[in-house]
Amino acid sequence: MVSTQWVSDEIATVLPDANVEVIDLNGTGDHFHVRVICESFQGMIPLKRQKIILNHFKPHIASNIVHALDLKCMTPAQAENVGDTVFHPHAGGTGIHIKRIQKQQNKE
Repeated sequence: MVSTQWVSDEIATVLPDANVEVIDLNGTGDHFHVRVICESFQGMIPLKRQKIILNHFKPHIASNIVHALDLKCMTPAQAENVGDTVFHPHAGGTGIHIKRIQKQQNKE
């Protein structure tokens, strides 16, 4: 199990100028929502932005240290126009927005 700080620190090794926010989706240290805001993403397609991070995490994913990364990679200008919606890639089998998960947890 790893921490949100560890995930953030790992991303900083490949994108030192990025603003990184990490949420542990299950509290299990293996499913994370990661919001990366970086000026160097300017002009890159979304997949290329994500590949920078995913290529770095490949060894950690292969060894099951990290199971899932939900990546939101954007420029500062894009971040100003986007909400804070977090998506859980595995909840309910088809994915579910985190606000709905939190609502369900509050009912329990």
